[in-house]
Amino acid sequence: MVWINIKRILKLGFVNFWRNGLVSVASVFAMTITLFAIGSIYLGTNFLNSALSEVKNKVDISIAFKLDAPEDQIVALQKDLTLLPEVKEVVYSSKDQELTAFRARHQDNAVLIGSLDEVGNPFGARLNIRAVDPTQYEKIARFIGTKNDPSTGGGNIIDQVSYKKDVVDKMADLINTSQRVGWAVALVLALLSIFAVFNTISLAIYTSREEISVMRLVGAGNPYVKGPFMIEGVIAGVIASLLALILLYPSVLWVRDTTVGVYGGINLVSFYFSNFGIILVLLLGSGILLGLLASYWAVRRYAKI
Repeated sequence: MVWINIKRILKLGFVNFWRNGLVSVASVFAMTITLFAIGSIYLGTNFLNSALSEVKNKVDISIAFKLDAPEDQIVALQKDLTLLPEVKEVVYSSKDQELTAFRARHQDNAVLIGSLDEVGNPFGARLNIRAVDPTQYEKIARFIGTKNDPSTGGGNIIDQVSYKKDVVDKMADLINTSQRVGWAVALVLALLSIFAVFNTISLAIYTSREEISVMRLVGAGNPYVKGPFMIEGVIAGVIASLLALILLYPSVLWVRDTTVGVYGGINLVSFYFSNFGIILVLLLGSGILLGLLASYWAVRRYAKI
């Protein structure tokens, strides 16, 4: 008996959904936009976090030494840095190696290469340091500062210390801001889609008011009266989630083709397929939840006939 009632409720829910026609299409359209935004935020967050990780992996501290810096002091500093637990790698580049690298970078500039031949080697030795965690670069930079301070026993051999901490921080702030804006937009769209489904269910209740009155008179309970309208909201959510899932695919193709050659992080298309189950559950769960909230709100307010 219970299973028969469930089948009837499901059948009536489908009938109500298709009977509402364009109104149901409008609610599905609104929910599709919302779920597409949610899916895009999920994919975009992973894409941007991958880009941030890529940038972090390329950030290092570069120490340029004075021309007269003794090599033994440079090597000693290299050993001290290597012993730090925060340091992953320290690469030493001599004066001659710096000059050779500069010549290779500017080999097409005959005037610049000619001026080098006249003035000789203007470069000092260099150490390039990579940290285990990019957040530790500031601590490493402070350690380098103490080693270059004569008042603390340093050799005052360093000409310049540079690292791209600001680039990483700005990119991280940009990602966080983008996420906050994205979720705010998704929330607004979710409210609009709930309102659209609410109106659809309300209209369905209004057009079925006589049927509801008869059902009440013959003793039909709340599950049988309100259940079909709840199912109608769930149907809208399921259809919208599937449409959003389909629409995401050409979007990730476009992002992949647009960023090819300028970005070496995750392949968004591969990520889409490898995480297809997670994305499906996310969109399906969000769609069903939105549909249930809207339909519950509508039947609680209007299905009291």
